[in-house]
Amino acid sequence: MTSNLTRREFTRLAAALPAAVAPRLVSSWSSPVRRRAWEGYEDAMVIDALASPGPFNVPDREGNPLSVVMVENAKQSGITAVNLTLDTSGRGHESFDNAVASIAYWERELDAHRDVLLKIESSEDLLAAKESERLGLIFGFQDSAMLDGDLERLATFASLGIRIIQLTYNGRNLAGDGCLEPANAGLSRFGFALVERMNAMGIIIDLSHCGQRTTADAIAASRHPVAITHSGCSAVFEHPRSKRDEELRLMADKGGVLGIFLMPFLNPSGPATADHFIQHLTHAINVCGEDHVGIGSDQSITPIDASPAYVEAVRHFATERKRLGVGAPREDELLFVPDLNSPRRMEMIADRLLAAGHSERRVEKIIGGNFARLFREVWP
Repeated sequence: MTSNLTRREFTRLAAALPAAVAPRLVSSWSSPVRRRAWEGYEDAMVIDALASPGPFNVPDREGNPLSVVMVENAKQSGITAVNLTLDTSGRGHESFDNAVASIAYWERELDAHRDVLLKIESSEDLLAAKESERLGLIFGFQDSAMLDGDLERLATFASLGIRIIQLTYNGRNLAGDGCLEPANAGLSRFGFALVERMNAMGIIIDLSHCGQRTTADAIAASRHPVAITHSGCSAVFEHPRSKRDEELRLMADKGGVLGIFLMPFLNPSGPATADHFIQHLTHAINVCGEDHVGIGSDQSITPIDASPAYVEAVRHFATERKRLGVGAPREDELLFVPDLNSPRRMEMIADRLLAAGHSERRVEKIIGGNFARLFREVWP
């Protein structure tokens, strides 16, 4: 999910939270250790299509360097690479400036933790991350607002390592309508031109937060497979952040991949469970086929300490996002799946799929192989 607030709004919101909240949101998460059940996990290409080694879905995500705990969890996760959301908050040139500042932040973290983190710009880099047992960071945006209508900026961001761009966030931008926009107007002329340019440059098109028509338009217009990196299945539970079977079939027919998220948008009420997650994953396999489904947790690799202070902070944060028109329903609930709240969540999902009777080959595809194939097909 992440926030689409400006840095100024981040700072103001963080300052308004109780003093005990910020440390628990950033540096006091636990790192549970569990016995490995499936030895194949260590050999698999494991890709979380939306995640971060740092804080996620909290104010001021890049306000501090990564903590020792966060770095250690990234190291122990067994994840080969994550699609890492960089900041595109703000309007006009502010969004461009924030995007560049966010890239600079993560370049500093990469430099500070060369033994644990590796920047991913090609399929060869994915293999290098796997061989060196480091966490690969794929730079991505969850909005195209930082372009401000200027397609030439794509070359700038590509040169800085951006490899995935979501066309819209929850609302409307110059490219098209997001999933909360009632008009559901689809891609704009600029949006069609953006799809064409991203195809030419080998930048992956992400449609996770896009509206129904924007999603369908982009799939039809793209010459390359597209990604829906973090979403759910509307047929299992209807939510604005999920996708209908119609769009999922279109995506799969073009070779794309859907990542199922670990958010409270999986079920009608109460904390989402691993069983709810598996229901969405199973439905996606049935609709799309096993070659077109993966995982995009929308989480930090470091598990969340669901303290009362955390719960209050989430509610406060959700209220602010709603006021700004970017909040989706149920963002005021636990923003994770409690029984998958572990740095080894990808392994835990693999174990559950194997226990449910899925083959090892299928599990390898779902926990990363399918997204690795998509990356190979699209990246230059």
